[in-house]
Amino acid sequence: MQGEFEMSMMGKMNYFLGLQIKQLNDGIFINQSKYCKELLKKFDMDSCKAMSTPMRFGTYVDQDESGVSIDITKYRCMIGSLLNLTASRPEIMFSIYLCARFQENPKESHLMAVIRIMKYLKGTTNVGLWYPKGSVCNLLGYSDAYYAGCKTDRESTSGKCHILGNALVSWSCKKKT
Repeated sequence: MQGEFEMSMMGKMNYFLGLQIKQLNDGIFINQSKYCKELLKKFDMDSCKAMSTPMRFGTYVDQDESGVSIDITKYRCMIGSLLNLTASRPEIMFSIYLCARFQENPKESHLMAVIRIMKYLKGTTNVGLWYPKGSVCNLLGYSDAYYAGCKTDRESTSGKCHILGNALVSWSCKKKT
């Protein structure tokens, strides 16, 4: 490539498109701890109590039409900021997308769910993706469907994930119409 393009060797890659990359002898670790800490500081959550899970077991988030309305701009900003973390944090994706459904008319109960996700991030800022060296590169795909599973509108939900070797490379969950 150096014959075709002007290039300079800068050593191992440490930071790329907001991702922190650590190249070790036994694999590569990718995370967004710097962004996560900045996110918590931006929303005054940097001194909050940490939670062990992004959502409580059995949490039910619905339209909450009788709930107290909140600042729509702040809520959307929080959701958008959290979505940027999903590049290296697939474990929070479901919780964020569940809260993102209510961006049109967010209520206080929805904000509490987002705050819970932020509190989870407080205790897990250094979590990321680990790609071990020398792992088998088989591609596996899994999918599942939950028919009429949404309690709000009885629509079906389907999900899928793809694993390359030992590492998750894509994940999605979608509500069907």
